[in-house]
Parts: sequence; structure tokens; C-alpha cells
Amino acid sequence: MAKPGLSIEASSRAVGEVELAGKLGGLSLTRQVVTLAVWPLLENVLAFFVGLTDLLISGRMAEGAHRVAILDAMGLGGYVGWFFNILQGAVATGVMALVARATGARDEPLANRGLGQGLWLGVLAGIGSLTILQLGIPLLIRQIGLSPEAGVQAEKFLRVLAWSGPISGAMFAINAALRATGDTRTPFLAMVIVNAVNMLVSWMLVFGPAPIGGHGIEGIATGTVTGWICGFLTSFLMLGHGRSAGLKWSRFGLTPHWETMKRIIRIGAPQSLEILVMWLIHAYGIHVIANLAIEGALGAHMLAIRVESMSFMPGFAIATAAAALAGQYLGAGSKPMAVKAVRLCWMGAVGLMTFIGLIFVIFRSQLIGIMAPGSELHMHLAAPLLIVSACGQPFFATCIILKTSMRGAGATTTVMRWSFGSMFFFRVGVLWWFFHHGGISLIGVWVVLGLDLFVQAIAFTWLHFRGKWLDAKV
Repeated sequence: MAKPGLSIEASSRAVGEVELAGKLGGLSLTRQVVTLAVWPLLENVLAFFVGLTDLLISGRMAEGAHRVAILDAMGLGGYVGWFFNILQGAVATGVMALVARATGARDEPLANRGLGQGLWLGVLAGIGSLTILQLGIPLLIRQIGLSPEAGVQAEKFLRVLAWSGPISGAMFAINAALRATGDTRTPFLAMVIVNAVNMLVSWMLVFGPAPIGGHGIEGIATGTVTGWICGFLTSFLMLGHGRSAGLKWSRFGLTPHWETMKRIIRIGAPQSLEILVMWLIHAYGIHVIANLAIEGALGAHMLAIRVESMSFMPGFAIATAAAALAGQYLGAGSKPMAVKAVRLCWMGAVGLMTFIGLIFVIFRSQLIGIMAPGSELHMHLAAPLLIVSACGQPFFATCIILKTSMRGAGATTTVMRWSFGSMFFFRVGVLWWFFHHGGISLIGVWVVLGLDLFVQAIAFTWLHFRGKWLDAKV
């Protein structure tokens, strides 16, 4: 097979003849990327402020050692929230790949069936996450090694948060189908509801007048669950009008169809395994950080990640565009345009995330000060981590775009295989050695994580130019 870059050169006339269906039809490639990326970016910005609100609430609930314990508990809660993506995210990836191909091929019945079957699989995935989490919370807290007080706070938070699983699973599937058709605006509007309700309810349940307020960390979790319920109802009802690029609820689409489910599972299962292993690997990293001889290390780690999300929020928004366009152009039979779309997104993400990394370096103290006002401990620990983060932004951007675009094309097995080697070596092997033999600081942990991103970026650049991801079966 010719290299993708050469195919584009040789097929320049054919590229101009490809026109996508739905909302992206008639738009230039640049406008397609902007149309697909702008709403997820705004959605991620809202999510950032929700996370910021949760930190501001938890950071003001107590003082001294009690505040450190609460922030450590919220740090673990953030990683457990990612656990939901093991199953829900896998379903969403399968739905997106299938619906994008169907949209590119102008197969509306298949797109609607992908939506309906994705809804059922999303609910089942959420029930699975709920069950596993409820049963495994005590073991998780023991393995991570939180202090006794932080463990109590973490269990309170996670017991409530787990109930959002089935609802968020269903909503992830719906939003993935919508984005695959080119409609990123409807998921944004639904997430506006999630975020607004989350912030309002969380604040009221913690700081509101009695009997509404005074619920502590459980109030924050209840706000999250309430937000997901309201957001799901919003997206479900908006789809009922059938205004989103032909997607709509129908008896045909919602009737269980095992063959379509198998296609979604075949695409999503490798990602499910990938995210599960990634989560376990990250859980080991959290274990290392929580057991460093440094008070507040876990809370500082999560504060730095919260600031770092200012860079990977736009990165993932652009990656959403890359995945949708790769799937749609492959469905329309144009590999050259799929490659061209991904590379445009790649260049944009690297440039933008690198620029934001410079902001991290210049304003690191101010950014941490916003997250944890008045906490000199967290300022001292977290601010240097942002310098390490800034150095890794080009490689982080490369990983985000290339891995997400390959998943959107259906090459989830390829992504899984190539992610594992580097992550095991650095995030388990290297961390284990330094933790048990050489000694390691919090900054040292972040350097190791940065080296992993560097190696993965090289690997996925090679895989992209190799081009076999374009032949993935959906």
C-alpha cells in the first residue's frame, strides 16, 4: 500500500470530489474541523469549571489536616471517575466508529440502529461499573494507601458517585453517535445542563441553609449524579425531535439487534481492555504518590492535573474532530482525505497545546493559587509540576490526536497493543524501581510520566505514517 502522504499527493483531484453527508456537507476541511471541535471545546471548558467548583467547594469545607484529607479523597475520586470510562468509553468509541462510517456511506438506518444499540450497551456498561465500584471501594482505598481520614471521606464520596454509572453510560453513547454525524452542538447543550446542575446542587448541598446544606463531600457527589440525570434527559428529548443529521429514536433502532451490538463491542472491547489496564497502571502511580513521604502529595498531584486539563481540553476537542472526520471519510471511501483531516488536527493541537504549556510556566503560581487558595503546602508541591507538564505538551498532543483518530477509524486493537508496552515500562517498571530502590520525589514521578508520553508519541507517529490503521474493519 502506498504511504498515505504520497496517496494524497497522487489523488489531489479525487480529494476535491469527496463531499460528506449531513452537517459537514459542502464545508472546507478547515471549517469541518472547526465545526466539530468548537462545541466539544466549550463542553470541556464547562467541565473544567465544574471540576474547579468541586475543588473550590472541597477546599473550603475545612482547614489544616482535615482539608488535606478531603483534597486527597477528591484526588482519588477523580481517578475513580475515570474508571467509568473503562466500559462506557469503550461503548462510546464503538458507537462513534460505526455511526461515522454509516454517515459517510449515507446509510441512515444503520446510523439509527447504532444509536439505539449503543444506548442499551451504555446502560449495561454503567450498571457493570456501578456494581464493580460498590463492591470494590474498600479494597481500592486500602490498596491506594490513603490516610484513615482521607479513606473515610473517599468512601463517602464514591458510594454516591457510583450511582451515576448507568446514566452517564447512556449519555456517553448518545453523545458519541451525535458527534459521529457531525453534530457536536447537541452534546454540548446537554453537557451545559449536566455542568450547571452539578455546580448548583453541589454548592447548595454543602453550603446551603439547613436542612438543604451541610452534607459535606457526599453533597458534591450527589450534585454530580443529579447533573448526569438532567443531562441525559436533555439529550434524550432533543434527539426525539429527529433534528440531528437524521439521527432519531425509532422502534427499528431500539429493538435489540445482536449483530449491531457485536460490531460495537468488537470495536470497543480492545479500548475497554486498554482503558482498564491504563486505569490499573495509573492506580499504581496513585499508590506511589499517596505513599510518598510528603504530606499532601496526592492532592497536589490532582491540582496540577486540573491545571494541565486547560491544555488537553482543547486537545481532546480537536481529537473529537479528527476521529469523526477519519470515520466519515473512510465511510465515504477516501483514505487520502481521512489522513489529511487527521494531520490538520494534529498540527493544530500541537501548536495550541504547546502555547498553553508556556502559559503554565509563566503563570504557574497564580494558577495553583486559584485552585487551592491560601495553601502554601500545595503551592510548593504543585507549581513545579507545571514546568514538567509544559515540556511534554507537544508529545501529549501527538498521543491524543493520533490515538483518538485511530480509534475513530476503528483501529482500537492497534492503539491498545502499542500503548501497553511504554506504559508498563515507565509507569510500572521505572516507578516501582525508583520507589523501592532509588527513592523518587513527586517531580520525579511526573518526569517518568513525561518520558512515557515521549516514547508513545514516537510510536504512534510511526504507526500513523505506516497507514495500516486506515484498513481497520468496522
